[in-house]
Amino acid sequence: MKDLGPKERKKRKAKKRLRRLCWLLAALAAAIIFLFLLSHKPSRYNPPEFTHDTLVSPYLTNVLAPAFNNAVQLSEPFDLLVDQNGINEAIVWYYKCKWSKQFGEIIPSAPQAFFGPNTITLMGTVAAAGREFVVTVAAEPTLSRAGLLNLNVTKVKVGTVNITPIARIIAGTIYQKRLQTRPLNKDDVRVKIWASLLDNEPFDPVFKIKDAFQEYRKVRLKKATVRQRELVLRLVPLPSS
Repeated sequence: MKDLGPKERKKRKAKKRLRRLCWLLAALAAAIIFLFLLSHKPSRYNPPEFTHDTLVSPYLTNVLAPAFNNAVQLSEPFDLLVDQNGINEAIVWYYKCKWSKQFGEIIPSAPQAFFGPNTITLMGTVAAAGREFVVTVAAEPTLSRAGLLNLNVTKVKVGTVNITPIARIIAGTIYQKRLQTRPLNKDDVRVKIWASLLDNEPFDPVFKIKDAFQEYRKVRLKKATVRQRELVLRLVPLPSS
């Protein structure tokens, strides 16, 4: 084997160090770019401030509830219009006063909903590992010919990074583990909604809602039309059992 000599050996070692340094810088640049993409905040994400303390959301009490109560008393099919701004006011109130939770070291906050053509999008901030990320979940609600509702999650993003395939696997695994370790009341509509979101399970969209007399009335969702900034729900009152 030919002896390259001290000068040539130094040159080769210097080239190797340079290549390693270049690979290290490239990996570091890729990690920084990826973290920047994860930390990106969508321009339209601007959740409303919580301003009502412990008072129930005025949109629920003054708009949605009267519209529902006036229509349901007729016991005929009716359309319930849900406004994007109004429902976000209600979401902020519900999250702050009723639902605020922490899952281990993961802390969700500041939810905001968007209505677009055929799509409902929910954004929220998730704090984890000392950093905050905006998570976006998009769903397209559909009703089958049999009248079953599926929420059809079509996209999950962290910042600008699309993690939909990974999110589907994780969500399905979490749901199945929950079923194995803790029995769930499958008659609870909240459980049905989570099953549809996490495991793509359609369900019979019958909801119990209190009317003006504080009595529960059952209504069936027959159609959901998602338009720009509004959601129209076609509801059919069911006979009292």
